[in-house]
Amino acid sequence: MSVSAVTPVGKFELEARDDAARAGLLHLAHGQVHTPAFMPVGTQGTVKAISPEELGALGAEMVLANAYHLYLRPGHELVRRLGGLHDFMGWHRPILTDSGGYQVFSLAKINKVTDEGVWFQSHIDGSRHFITPELVMEIEHALAADVIMAFDECPPGRAERQTAQRAVVRTHGWLERSVRRFDELSEGDGTQVLLPVLQGATFPDLRLESLRRAGELREWSGFGIGGLSVGEPKDLMYEVLADLSPELPQDGVRYLMGVGYPTDLLEAVRLGYDIFDCVAPTRNGRNGTAFTSAGPVNVKVAAWRDDGSQMEEGCGCWSCARYSRAYVRHLFVAGELLGLRVLSIHNLYFLTDLMRQARSAIQDGRFNRWVQEWLARYAGGEVGDH
Repeated sequence: MSVSAVTPVGKFELEARDDAARAGLLHLAHGQVHTPAFMPVGTQGTVKAISPEELGALGAEMVLANAYHLYLRPGHELVRRLGGLHDFMGWHRPILTDSGGYQVFSLAKINKVTDEGVWFQSHIDGSRHFITPELVMEIEHALAADVIMAFDECPPGRAERQTAQRAVVRTHGWLERSVRRFDELSEGDGTQVLLPVLQGATFPDLRLESLRRAGELREWSGFGIGGLSVGEPKDLMYEVLADLSPELPQDGVRYLMGVGYPTDLLEAVRLGYDIFDCVAPTRNGRNGTAFTSAGPVNVKVAAWRDDGSQMEEGCGCWSCARYSRAYVRHLFVAGELLGLRVLSIHNLYFLTDLMRQARSAIQDGRFNRWVQEWLARYAGGEVGDH
């Protein structure tokens, strides 16, 4: 692991702004991340159907893995013994691990939340596990990711105020405990960056309360924005992000968690957010939906049956360089596994390249014009974003 002797690990350099939109550089133990950036999701230490070499080739600089899932299988201590997650999965660029806080929401039917922690029932074998903030820090320390997230409670998108308030208070209590255990484990080695997660559902004042509480603990390298894109209307999500953005420190990275459809990414970049993750590109790819600049397309559409052109004209991805629309359609109609890989690679490249274009437009001071034109073209051909 090489750590820069000049630039501190976790430092975020703000390189350019265009109104609220930001272009920056995040310095981490395993390399730099140019923002805005999209992180492919490798929940279990792998991005489904894609090799680490292919991720690097399509331009990904950082991937996400999930501490809860890796704790269940194969186990964080096994990963530690085998050299940490970078060696284990063969990806030697930056990694971020989510804490399992999202599973508090997504696995609500098989867990019980208390102030002390969360009782989970394994979706694999039904075994019971008590996950605490301290255990989460131990898991993420063993995995040795570059950026690790504190344990948080993620309420539903349309949570009532009382539920959202309780999640803010509980998340802060867990954050205090996470910080103490993180400091004990890291002993100041400076190779991992811990980020807090801000909660508050769709209540702007609760979001600010969550930010204030976290800020009272210490200075942070950035903040995770959790509890959005979990069922609330998109317009409401954008309102929350717009209200929060000017209150966030300029010198910290802003990680909007679980957002990854093209329109959502660009709206979030416009509002001043930096890094993103979502299963959308690979899940949609496996289900036969291609991301294109004219909107998402079901590749089984009849018009592709004898279309010899690329999925996306001018696309620089591996898939578009090799295969026609007609062939990709054939793969899905025939149920061939290659189709899942071809489309997943294309969709990941599409989002990664979209963030590269956004970064360039911000640096050139033309982001607002560029994003308006891009969104108008996308909406003009859109056949259902989700």
